[in-house]
Amino acid sequence: MPAPTQLFFPLVRNCELSRIYGTACYCHHKHLCCSSPYLSQSHLRYTNHPAYATFSRPKESWWQYTQGRRYASTPQKFYLTPPQVNSILKANEYSFKVPEFDGKNVSSILGFDSNQLPANAPIEDRRSAATCLQTRGMLLGVFDGHAGCACSQAVSERLFYYIAVSLLPHETLLEIENAVESGRALLPILQWHKHPNDYFSKEASKLYFNSLRTYWQELIDLNTGESADIDVKEALINAFKRLDNDISLEAQVGDPNSFLNYLVLRVAFSGATACVAHVDGVDLHVANTGDSRAMLGVQEEDGSWSAVTLSNDHNAQNEREVERLKLEHPKNEAKSVVKQDRLLGLLMPFRAFGDVKFKWSIDLQKRVIESGPDQLNDNEYTKFIPPNYHTPPYLTAEPEVTYHRLRPQDKFLVLATDGLWETMHRHDVVKIVGEYLTGMHHQQPIAVGGYKVTLGQMHGLLTERRAKMSSVFEDQNAATHLIRHAVGNNEFGAVDHERLSKMLSLPEELARMYRDDITIIVVQFNSHVVGAYQNQE
Repeated sequence: MPAPTQLFFPLVRNCELSRIYGTACYCHHKHLCCSSPYLSQSHLRYTNHPAYATFSRPKESWWQYTQGRRYASTPQKFYLTPPQVNSILKANEYSFKVPEFDGKNVSSILGFDSNQLPANAPIEDRRSAATCLQTRGMLLGVFDGHAGCACSQAVSERLFYYIAVSLLPHETLLEIENAVESGRALLPILQWHKHPNDYFSKEASKLYFNSLRTYWQELIDLNTGESADIDVKEALINAFKRLDNDISLEAQVGDPNSFLNYLVLRVAFSGATACVAHVDGVDLHVANTGDSRAMLGVQEEDGSWSAVTLSNDHNAQNEREVERLKLEHPKNEAKSVVKQDRLLGLLMPFRAFGDVKFKWSIDLQKRVIESGPDQLNDNEYTKFIPPNYHTPPYLTAEPEVTYHRLRPQDKFLVLATDGLWETMHRHDVVKIVGEYLTGMHHQQPIAVGGYKVTLGQMHGLLTERRAKMSSVFEDQNAATHLIRHAVGNNEFGAVDHERLSKMLSLPEELARMYRDDITIIVVQFNSHVVGAYQNQE
């Protein structure tokens, strides 16, 4: 029997409800239903707090549930054809090739591929990519929303502008402000590289612009005008923190327009993690807030591939994060601030945009909700106060910034939300992308992982390997190729069309049981340009 809807309102992260109506029974983590070798058992624990009760059921009970929803009561074999599978996988793919000469210098980036595969309806992940026009470099990022897509949408639209403004020299900021004052056309700051489905909110554009303008005005006032090199790490940190502060402030102030007023509140009460890369020549900075990841693909001298992690997950698996949280709160909260591997026993990531329920005081939350629109006041989730909520804020959007100087052997960068990393090991991700980009396959002895394999099964595996080599270029997009493996790989590491078809055929109510939204950006570096930078030194 489906669980009552009101019990699900408070659930955040990994079983979020983007819609506050209807009944559903969600698995708190998809790997309760299909175990993953890459997740520890601590990921599968549940909170004992009654208001945050979640209902874990074995696969058989899900069959009873689907019968209640009037699905077929007897198993039916229905497989998507390869063209249908390709149509689904390629629906959101996007590719961009950097011109050989961009007007300033030869770029260290050849181009990038990106793609998304939804599990939630609507998808809660977002992605962004843009070239900085008034400074050098390119920005690329993935954003993983929870409790809805409002916050991830807003961050995907706004964060790059805050970063770009933070990187601008004083004279350029003055020029932009003077243009606004006099009504002249503004200098373009970013050139966006967007899929048609990656939209901007036209209704909120004026509000967002006014907040951004206030930020650059403050930067002008703080800067004396003396020429100084801008610290990219500091700019990234300031941009993340300022945007999160503006999201909070806009929700507190409200807006006379009822639509905008509800929008800014939805943005603030939902949440999003972010993993952003800034690439300028051989200088690579990764700013991460939450549990999405950045992974560097390195090709060794013998042609093999290795993975270099350029971000740290901000969750209970990161001991330094747990210690940071405990040090920021009184000792008597040491046992409650992180409980059952979640922030206050509820939230999986320990850093995120929005999520004001973990940042505002109780009085401020009540005041904003009571004065807000009826949709907000009637929402049980927004009115719920987390347990052991004594010394907010418990959550921050401040990113951890990692710097890496590119080398000729650094071939590509993978940015992806946790939907990918929950499914695949980082070494497999790098190997699959590396072999796809180079067309070179280093054949290793087939590993069967302890399974008893018959001679006929081994023959099948070798046949699959040969077919895989001949069809590697079936995908014209590296991110699509990676998603195909993430969703369709069998226990032997080969894409199984039957499995892929089944996973892509799951109805909305069941898809989230087995996987999360997956968003991937694969950035390919120009090794010749990177090597030239080294030779110049």
